[in-house]
Formats: sequence, C-alpha cells, structure tokens
Amino acid sequence: MEIIEINKDATDKIEEFHRDISKGAGDNLHSFHIVGTVLTPDYDPRRSDINSIVVLKQMDLEFLRYLVSIGKKYRKKSISAPLIMTPEYIKKSLDVFPVEFLNFKLIHKTLEGDDILEDIDIKTGHLRLQTERELKSKLIWLRQGYISSLGDRKLLTEGLSESITGYMPLLRAIVHLFDEIPPVKRLDVLAKLENLTGVKTDIFKKMILLRRGEISLSEGELESAFEEYYHATEELTRKVDEIKI
Repeated sequence: MEIIEINKDATDKIEEFHRDISKGAGDNLHSFHIVGTVLTPDYDPRRSDINSIVVLKQMDLEFLRYLVSIGKKYRKKSISAPLIMTPEYIKKSLDVFPVEFLNFKLIHKTLEGDDILEDIDIKTGHLRLQTERELKSKLIWLRQGYISSLGDRKLLTEGLSESITGYMPLLRAIVHLFDEIPPVKRLDVLAKLENLTGVKTDIFKKMILLRRGEISLSEGELESAFEEYYHATEELTRKVDEIKI
C-alpha cells in the first residue's frame, strides 16, 4: 500500500478544523478521518477542496447545527462540509455505496479514534453493479451536457474539465474489479487502467490537464475531446459489463 500523508500546504487548516470538530462532537466522536485528494500528489491548493468524514457514535442533530455555525469560516479555507456517519450507517451502506467506500478505504488518514475505514469489506458484486450504473449515468450526463452547452465553448470546457474528479473513483473501482490494488495518484491509475483493460486513457489525462488549467482547447479540439471522452466511457462501460462475478 502507498503511504498516505496530508499535503503540507493543508496541514495547518486541517489541524484547526480537527480541533473544532473534536470540540463540537465531544464524547460522541467515534473517529475523524481526512479523505481524498489532499492525501495525494494531485492536491492543488488553488483548486482542490479538503474532504473529511466525521463518524459519530450516535447521530446528533445539534452537531449538525454546530457545523453550520462554523461552515462559512471553513468554506473560505476550501474545507468542504464533512460527511457525517455512524458505525451502523457505514456497516449498512457498503452495499449501496461500494465505489465511495472503496475510495475512502484506499485514500484516508485517521486523525482521531478507531480506523473504521481500514477494515471495511467491499463485495465485488456490489462494486461491479454500481460502477456499471455510474458509467452509464456518465454517458447520459455527457450527452445532455453537450446539448445543454448549446455550442458555448466555455460551458462545455467547464463541464468536461470538472467531470474528471467524479471519474477517478470509478476508474479506481474498475482497477479493483480486475483484482489489482488501485494506485493513489491519478496518472498512475490511468496507466494501470489502460494496461488492464486495453482502453486508451489519453483523453482522461487531457481532462486532468484541462482541470488544472495547464492546457486550453480550441473549438475544434474541444469537439474532438468530447467525442474521445464519450467513446472511452463507452468502452469502459462494456469492459465492466463483461466482468463475470
């Protein structure tokens, strides 16, 4: 397994947030976990949000009100509202959200309490079903997004570039479905995905660069990128559909 550490550019903000979470939850706090991009080399302080999971022993609506009271403070620091769960909720949700919980398991750091994410068991059948469903939803989203952009290059560029964030958990799930441990870094995920499935992943690399603002696309290049993105998603959907459980 890869070593998971908090990006140094986010350490101070996360420590302050952790203190406030501990204060607000008190004895009801089961555990506090940082998840997602801030634990990877892909973290960009200019564009990336900081995501977390607060596990409470029992659900407490007063704690939700507390989070509302500190929400504006941390929104300015690019810290998203944490996901609030209980151990029972996690146990009963693994079959419903296997893609999300797989990625939490792969990319997390526990700052307080028991590491409840480390030992969760993701069933392959549940993971394959959600992955296929989400990929097919992406195809619908791509078609509708293209139509809704009405030829507006800026709207289409924003839609495509922002979408890559939602693709990455699915791509890691596909790697897992091929009985491989998914890498943490995005480009490493793409390299392993292409090796396992034979699907060319250059378009996903292009979307990552577009998201980072490192490239721009002309109108013609944008049209070609959309087609390539759509066809790559179709191919991955077929590959997942062919997996026998």
